[in-house]
Formats: sequence, C-alpha cells, structure tokens
Amino acid sequence: MEALLTSTAIVFLAEIGDKTQLLSLVLAARYRAPWPIIAGILFATLANHALAGWLGQWLTHLVPESTMRWILALSFFAMAAWVMIPDRDDGEDAVRERFGPFLATLVSFFLVEIGDKTQIATVALAARYPDLAAVVAGTTAGMLAANIPVVFAGNLFAGRVPMKLVHAVAALGFAAMGVLVLLGV
Repeated sequence: MEALLTSTAIVFLAEIGDKTQLLSLVLAARYRAPWPIIAGILFATLANHALAGWLGQWLTHLVPESTMRWILALSFFAMAAWVMIPDRDDGEDAVRERFGPFLATLVSFFLVEIGDKTQIATVALAARYPDLAAVVAGTTAGMLAANIPVVFAGNLFAGRVPMKLVHAVAALGFAAMGVLVLLGV
C-alpha cells in the first residue's frame, strides 16, 4: 500500500505544471473530446511507466544493494532539483494534426514522457519498492489525477495554480524520499 500511495503522491505533485499538463490543455482545446483524451493518457502512461518500472526492478537485480541505495538517493535528490525547473510545451503538432483525439494523445503522451521527470521517478520508485504493479498503478493514478482536471477544465485552471509552491512541495517530497532511502527506511 505504501508503494501505491507514495507513487501516486510523488507523480501527482511532479506532474503539476509539467509539459504533459500543457499537452492535456492543448489536446482538450483542440479536440473538445475529454474521454478519448483521458483514455489516451491512461494507456500511454501505463505503457510508459510499466517499461520504466520494469527497468527499475531490473536494476535492483543488477546493482548491489549498498550501491543501489546511493543511486536511488541521488536520483531522488536530482528529481528534487529537476522538478523546480518549469516545463514548456515541446509541441507535438504533427502528431495532433494526423490522428484523432485518442491516437494523438496516446502517441504524444508516450513520446513526451520518455525521459521526463515522472518516468525517471517511476524507475526510482520501482527500484525502491518491490511491488511493481503498485508502483505502476500509483504513478499512473498520479498522472491521471493531475491531468484529468486539466482536460475537463482547460483554461479555467490556467494561471490560478501557484506553480512555484506546487513545484517546491514536489521537490521536498523527492528530497524526503532521498533522505529516507539513505536512512534505510
């Protein structure tokens, strides 16, 4: 249960103000079809985070536990710093023009998540917690919790969320995970 809740909270906080939220906003404004967009987010995130989680689990078998502890702690500290850098829309216009809302969302989200904070967080969380399914379910739930309101509310939320505060809280969460890993908790 800890893996599920921690994964959900960390990804939810890291996702606020992330480029995928901007992508959600653009897709919602363009297609005005929330359910296909949400389905695309779900399937893209499941695929992307399952691969990232598998990589995290695989690394735990490859790297000695003492070394993994330091790698994980440094990863969480790096994520704490990275989350303080705001994202911008990297533009997936070609994909959006070619496909409908579901496929445009599926392809765009999967590609935009490659190497993103939440994907790297998923690798680290899967290396930290042995329950891969709970980590992937949690990171996916966090992604959906952060993006579904954007899909439905669109511009209503834009400019009203104190992004610096949200990023600071997410950074503190990542830093706390790094400290917990170093303490062996």
